Amino acid sequence: MFNPITNIQPTLDFLPPNFNPLVLKVCQWGIPFWIQWKTPLVDIKGEKVERLVNIYQQFQEGKIRFLLAFRHPNTDDPYCMSQLLWRFVPETAKQQGIVLSDPIHAHFMYDRGIPLWAGKSVSWLFPKIGGTPIFRGKVDRLGLRSARDLFMNGQFPLAAAPEGATNGHNQSISPLEPGIAQLGFWCVEDLKKAERTEEVYLVPIGIQYFYIQDNWIDVEKVISQLEKDCNLPQGNEDLTVSSLYSRLMQLGNYLLDTMENFYRQFYHRTIPQDESLDFSERLKRLLEMALTVAEEYFNLKPTGDLSSRCRRLEQAGWDCIYRYDLKGNDNWSAVELGLADRVAIEASLRMWHMRLVESFVAVTGRYIRENPTFDRFAETTLIVWTMVNRLKGGNPIKRPYLGKKRAKLTVGEPLSVTQKWSDYQTNRRQAVANLTQDLQNALEQIIEH
Repeated sequence: MFNPITNIQPTLDFLPPNFNPLVLKVCQWGIPFWIQWKTPLVDIKGEKVERLVNIYQQFQEGKIRFLLAFRHPNTDDPYCMSQLLWRFVPETAKQQGIVLSDPIHAHFMYDRGIPLWAGKSVSWLFPKIGGTPIFRGKVDRLGLRSARDLFMNGQFPLAAAPEGATNGHNQSISPLEPGIAQLGFWCVEDLKKAERTEEVYLVPIGIQYFYIQDNWIDVEKVISQLEKDCNLPQGNEDLTVSSLYSRLMQLGNYLLDTMENFYRQFYHRTIPQDESLDFSERLKRLLEMALTVAEEYFNLKPTGDLSSRCRRLEQAGWDCIYRYDLKGNDNWSAVELGLADRVAIEASLRMWHMRLVESFVAVTGRYIRENPTFDRFAETTLIVWTMVNRLKGGNPIKRPYLGKKRAKLTVGEPLSVTQKWSDYQTNRRQAVANLTQDLQNALEQIIEH
């Protein structure tokens, strides 16, 4: 199994922002080389960047506060955002004859769990370039307080991904979490209490990736390997969309059958054979079952959508693994430590069910059928690869290479939070929901479908 947990760990402490201009300069110098070395990106472009130039100008003049709400299709997004802020905004400002103060940068919110898979160096780096961590699966008062303070008082604007996590789809946006809209209203509230007059905005940023070439040969190779892993008959090497789609569906149905039998046999779940259900309905039922298995172990109620349930399960697992009561406690007996290790191991194993769901939370079963492009095919194939690799106990992060990509970042029209303040005073929950939907609509409008 990839990166197994074998014992309890020290608590995941809050990492306070500690911005260092020198570290930022080193990153600004080195990131183009890193992109070339570590990513498939060969071209990054920005559109409607003048909107961002204008809003940065107002920010530096003390007229507004704003948050960059960016799409989060995959883990290369931070590199693209760095180019948008560090390169495209200064270049566009110069072209327009607008003088902006250096550096053009943003504080940013990140999942506290990222250093667990990205490495300890990230725990040092992110605070130094203005990042503030957040635990997504609980009410993280310390993290929220830090983000709220940066939104109102930070040297730079704040950036965050309202989807909360990557979904692997360039042309399908996951339902947004309400936290970004809530932060916007809190910022308005805090400014009013401080008798400050800045207006508050959310700025939608669309991020999309496109393969430079339609590399069907390598997609077919990945599908062939998946068929081999699943002991399915090897399909022919016909590179037509219909043939590859049929093979992908065969893989999907095999995985559904196998996982349904897995939960029936080993977790004693009642999953009726119902031939009237289509693929998407069966997938939804399976994901629900997998989460329920983990939730019952952690004694969690199945409330909210799949993504929010995944986040609560993740936090419940972390609470068993990264023990707050371990810090500064030297009086644990060997027996107590042994039992604590057992709890950590079991929690890690139960979180495995949640990771499976996490990989498929945005899959609908219709994504390719609606628009059978190479990009959609490649995305779906990689999602299936991730699941199979998890089932095999491999590393789901090191995905197959399917070709070089270009990225496009589009700046949307800023959404004024201040103008919706009266709605928030009347009905807070509804105002947050409405602003979240406005942001969802704005992001939908600035991506290609």
